[in-house]
Amino acid sequence: MFQRLRSRDGAFYRRLLALTLPMAVQNLITFSLGLIDTFMVSQLGNDAMAAVTAANVPVFLLLSTVFGFQSGLGILASQYWGKRDTVNISRALGVAAFLGAGLSILLAMAFFLWPVAIMDLLSNSHHLSILGAPYLRLIGFSYVCNVLSSLYVSVQRSAGNPRFGMRLFGFSTLLNTILNYIFIFGHFGAPALGIEGAALATLLSRVVELIICVVYALRSKKVPLHAYAFLRPGWDMMKRFVHYAWPVVLNELLWGTGSALLTVILGYMANSVEMLAAYSVTGNLGRLFLVVCFGLGAATSVMVGNAIGEGQDQDQIMDLSQTLLDFTTAVGAGLAAVSLLLIPTLFQPVIFPLFKLYDSSAVIATALAVMSFAATPLHAYAISAVTGVLRSGGDVRFSTMLDVGPQWLFALPLTALFALVLGGNCWIVALAIQSENMLKVPLCMWRVNSRKWIHDVTEEVL
Repeated sequence: MFQRLRSRDGAFYRRLLALTLPMAVQNLITFSLGLIDTFMVSQLGNDAMAAVTAANVPVFLLLSTVFGFQSGLGILASQYWGKRDTVNISRALGVAAFLGAGLSILLAMAFFLWPVAIMDLLSNSHHLSILGAPYLRLIGFSYVCNVLSSLYVSVQRSAGNPRFGMRLFGFSTLLNTILNYIFIFGHFGAPALGIEGAALATLLSRVVELIICVVYALRSKKVPLHAYAFLRPGWDMMKRFVHYAWPVVLNELLWGTGSALLTVILGYMANSVEMLAAYSVTGNLGRLFLVVCFGLGAATSVMVGNAIGEGQDQDQIMDLSQTLLDFTTAVGAGLAAVSLLLIPTLFQPVIFPLFKLYDSSAVIATALAVMSFAATPLHAYAISAVTGVLRSGGDVRFSTMLDVGPQWLFALPLTALFALVLGGNCWIVALAIQSENMLKVPLCMWRVNSRKWIHDVTEEVL
């Protein structure tokens, strides 16, 4: 491991840093928005925070769809950029935009028309469904805009311009935070809308985000948007996108559904309000510590995809992939050590009370945080292996099985057993939640070492 890391020169690490840092900052901005929303809503009480947590379960499915189309497009765009083929990048973007926006609109309409019925499926507390329904009615439409802007950000990232996404989402997050303050609490003459205000703020900021993205796309010289190719991508590109990207979208939908079911399991526990409130806070904190790992995973996808598109041989691609995975795991171990030290020194005395987590809620939050942070190295490796190495090599079907199988066949049944059947001890439940990566990591190692994942996705699809 360390020999591979030492064998790389400064240019390698400079490129890795140049790709990772903007992506990490972008993820930090995105996840910070979730934490800011949680903090502002938490001031309305535990019931309000639990209601938003439950409402965000179907929203997470929509967000998973966005990420699925973004990742699928990235597979094609990174390899086409290795060939400097911007016309086919526009074609791939056109297919992804039509499919992604269409599916997002359907889901958003379902949230708008049947919010209470959807939320009743997620918790045993009907009053949470009534409380969270106004949020769900609006929030889905924000992701119709977000899917389009995220797809173009994916194209720019694949072409080695991750700073665009960092700046775009940085601005929209700042705007969202300001609008949250205005609409949740009723400042500057606006009505105090509470939970509904949080959804309205997100929707307005996503509309502005999309407008900025469209203007940039029309003016970009590095990756010009070829209008004819975008609007008429052709059947060959549709077939290519479906072949390589649709399994990724299915992967994210299934994984998102599994994560949603995890929240549903917690929502049916006897202490569901405390569990959902604690899970909301610790989940957002955990994602903040994983931003570097997500950035490294995205950088891995770009670097490995570009290498395949450039025509490097398998030995070179394997050495590059193994080095990137080793580096990500080492970073994950460092993050785990830091985050575990912060639990007794910062989270318990300061952060948990700030989010109105006391007594049993604080105990549950501590258990969830300890298990989540301890599993960071495993999570980091799995992120880079699945979303970085295997997907960039076009191994989309096998990576889907590796990503979804351990969750559905192992972690979810185990969590349901401990949470709903055997009494729900918070430490055991927290361990069961993290068991997914314990199985996923050795399976990913085996697949990466097989070399069967390396494919040129720009070749003709039969």
